[in-house]
Amino acid sequence: MTKLIIQIPCFNEEETLPETLADLPTQIAGVDRIEVLIVDDGSGDRTCSVAQECGADHVVRLTKNMGLATAFVKGLESSLLLGADIIVNTDGDNQYRGADISRLIQPILDGDADIVVGDRGVMQVADFSPLKRRLQSVGSWIVKLASGIDTPDATSGFRALTRDAALRTVILSQYSYTLESLIQAGAQRMAVAYVPIEVNPQTRKSRLMRNIPDYLVNSGATILRAYAMYRPLRVFLLIGAMMIFGGTLLGGRFLWFYLQGMGSGRVQSLILAAILLLAGFQSCLIGLLADLIGFNRKIVEEIMYRVRRIELTNLGAVEEDDPRSM
Repeated sequence: MTKLIIQIPCFNEEETLPETLADLPTQIAGVDRIEVLIVDDGSGDRTCSVAQECGADHVVRLTKNMGLATAFVKGLESSLLLGADIIVNTDGDNQYRGADISRLIQPILDGDADIVVGDRGVMQVADFSPLKRRLQSVGSWIVKLASGIDTPDATSGFRALTRDAALRTVILSQYSYTLESLIQAGAQRMAVAYVPIEVNPQTRKSRLMRNIPDYLVNSGATILRAYAMYRPLRVFLLIGAMMIFGGTLLGGRFLWFYLQGMGSGRVQSLILAAILLLAGFQSCLIGLLADLIGFNRKIVEEIMYRVRRIELTNLGAVEEDDPRSM
């Protein structure tokens, strides 16, 4: 029996939640059971009560507002405990169309993907300003470089995961899960697919994107942190190579003047060159050390994955072995 759980992280969504829930499908070909899970991220309104009144199957409430990333992870954990085979994440502001869920999970049902993301076609979304469209496009391109995955819409929260993909997902960011999870999926060589979707008219302003500078700082930090975590050798070797190149240029410049008999008064260049060369070599060594630590992290992640499977098996939420863990 294939069980689909649609999880909806919510924060003060009492006004939009009824429409969101009413739009969700009750039957999908290839799925035997559909349940709805609301994750109330410490709302100060009637989100929990509205969810129950509108027929949500499960409601999980966080005692205080922890942020979107934490609510997303809590939803995954709860969905796994409830025995989900496929987990769909959508927003409580009715941005995404419930009718697109069947299209979203089809690559998973066909066995072609571990994670499927809804592609909004960010350059054509009417509610996005020209600047936001451009930023979304550039951000997706950067995530594509960082993850090695074709990423047309990196920030889309409308996505589906297999049970195995959810078990392997570890989110450390306090800001958002969208970017980090894709970089992690690329590092773990998961099969990620994108399907075109439509979006409903905007019901409220984004709470995640307060303003452009705040969005750039938080998103940039998230991408850099995640990339450095999963590709530390590349990051530190690049930094080290830049320093060594700069130090070599300055050292070569000093040597040229010195051979011309004009080295006097240019000691500062020699000192700076020495500093850059030393820092560059140290950065390369740090990269090697971080790469070794990265191997240990992969071992820890695999242990976490197996422990989660054992826990769910003992609770009756997992019935079959995962071929990847053999």
